[in-house]
Amino acid sequence: MNLSDQILAYEDFHPGRRFALGPVTVSAAEIIEFASEFDPQPMHTDEAAGRASILGGLAASGWHTSAMLMRMMIDSYLLNSLSEGAPGIDIMEWRRPVIAGDTLSGHSTVLEARALRSRPGIGIVKFRHELENQRGETVCVSENPIMFRMATATEAQTGASA
Repeated sequence: MNLSDQILAYEDFHPGRRFALGPVTVSAAEIIEFASEFDPQPMHTDEAAGRASILGGLAASGWHTSAMLMRMMIDSYLLNSLSEGAPGIDIMEWRRPVIAGDTLSGHSTVLEARALRSRPGIGIVKFRHELENQRGETVCVSENPIMFRMATATEAQTGASA
């Protein structure tokens, strides 16, 4: 079954399951547009300033890298799931700069999953996300929990048979 044909519930997120992310190529125009609105530091808005910085080129803001990671998660599995959002982020590391023209890809791996006692019908799944550039260099590592509805709870709410 194709992932796009299946709605993923809490029960589908078992430890060790991996989801591919990307690829996404980031352009200079996208870097400048994002930075101009959200992080207008010179290394993110001006190519010459980026080259002169320790980053070595026009570089995406770490927040832009995080936003691209989020979009890749959405496209890979979140839109096809019973996601109820996330309570926060445990780790967000920007290990290398993302330079204009870089192509990012990676994966999300389920680390653990448990039912929430405080919210029947909801489980929380902890993920580790890793992104690399086209040279195989890790540019971003993140870990966070995401809440998902359980399939059995959804069936009960809609009146479907289990």
